[in-house]
Amino acid sequence: MSNLPDEAFRDTIGTIDEGGNRKFIFPKKPSGKFYNYRKIVSYVLLAILIANPFIKVNGNQFMMFNVMERRFNIFGSPFWPQDFYLFVISMLVGIVFIILFTVVFGRIFCGWICPQTIFLEMVFRRIEYWIDGDRGAQSRLARQEWNAEKIRKRLIKWSIFFLISFGIANVFLAYLVGSDVLFLMVEEGPVQQASNFVALLIFTGVFYFVFVWFREQVCIIACPYGRLQGVLLDNKSINVAYDFVRGEKEAGRAKFNKKEDRAITGKGDCIDCHQCVHVCPMGIDIRNGTQLECTNCTACIDECDTIMETVGLPKGLIRYASEDEIAKKEPFKFTARMKGYTAVLFILLSVFAGMLFLRTDVEAIILRLPGQLFQHKGDKISNVYTYKIVNKTMNDYNDIHFELINQKGQIKNVGKEHFKVKKEGISQGTLFIEIEKALLESDKTKVEIGVYNGKELLETTSTNFLGPRSFN
Repeated sequence: MSNLPDEAFRDTIGTIDEGGNRKFIFPKKPSGKFYNYRKIVSYVLLAILIANPFIKVNGNQFMMFNVMERRFNIFGSPFWPQDFYLFVISMLVGIVFIILFTVVFGRIFCGWICPQTIFLEMVFRRIEYWIDGDRGAQSRLARQEWNAEKIRKRLIKWSIFFLISFGIANVFLAYLVGSDVLFLMVEEGPVQQASNFVALLIFTGVFYFVFVWFREQVCIIACPYGRLQGVLLDNKSINVAYDFVRGEKEAGRAKFNKKEDRAITGKGDCIDCHQCVHVCPMGIDIRNGTQLECTNCTACIDECDTIMETVGLPKGLIRYASEDEIAKKEPFKFTARMKGYTAVLFILLSVFAGMLFLRTDVEAIILRLPGQLFQHKGDKISNVYTYKIVNKTMNDYNDIHFELINQKGQIKNVGKEHFKVKKEGISQGTLFIEIEKALLESDKTKVEIGVYNGKELLETTSTNFLGPRSFN
């Protein structure tokens, strides 16, 4: 912030010491109103994350992202490579939503919703507090020699962390290959499912590495979202912020002295206890202003409110607020920039909803065979085509056939006239369309073809029918 004269803190990060070496953070165990809210949100989201790949709707896995086989299930609805345009639009919707959300509420996603934060803070760190103790005990244990106590605690903690990482890897694999394949691997064993088992071990190793050692470095180094803050946030964005006007006042922050009246001495309400720094999982000092490392986890809000209550000063010295609200006492306003992002988001959502509405359960592609001209068959003209029928549903279609809709003629399928397309299956083949010359009005006629299952029209598609230029 411009009100703070010393900006040297921006030249370093809290996880690197002066020698450039990794500095491990041992945050104080948080507690308070926001932390309790975060626990509720986190465990609900964890339950959803774990349950999603094992829930089925009409035989479809609720959520699946099988990139290798190009099969995707979203909310129980199957999506195919032919639906890639929907994926593109949904990604654009997601990007614009994140931009809008960040412009308005800052990095609240990182502290409340991000799986990395939820697993680290609400699962792994809580186990760490249970085994190693709070901040001071963890710091002492890290410096302690490798005696029986340290070996015992490390083995217990690392074993539990490995089991949890293995469980997360199984859930992750269920999203990628499907829960049915995961259960099949359990039944057949790792030898029969070697490729999936190797993938499971790799995922386990990655998660174990991230949550045991890499930790907050994911947010600082690997995640691109933190970098976006610099271009998305402005003075009107709501963030976890330190009220420097109230905290510093005329004489600056100072240690608490119950015998003095800080209103008379001009000292700020910040008593310089450093508890907001000790509780921060990223190792930063929120009093320095908005920083790249801050995930808006609210731990500093809870800790500061507890201290303020203890010393008899008003709570809210650290709170959700914009810089303009703190510096200029301006209430939050929905700016033109925010309105612009909202309009773009609404347009994209409308387009996406329209495309979803127009999406069919069966997709038919009929194309003229390349390099083939028409053929004369007496009074009829014949064209040869290839077709592909994609069944996106969980139902078998046992009586698929083709009929011309807008033109009198005949369709002859190479093979059986009526054929089957299995659930989530594809059928390909060749067909001939024959139309009498007298019915052709030009050398290129657009024909519509209906794909029927029995008497039920599933899909219509169109193609060009070539004929002679002269009909005399």
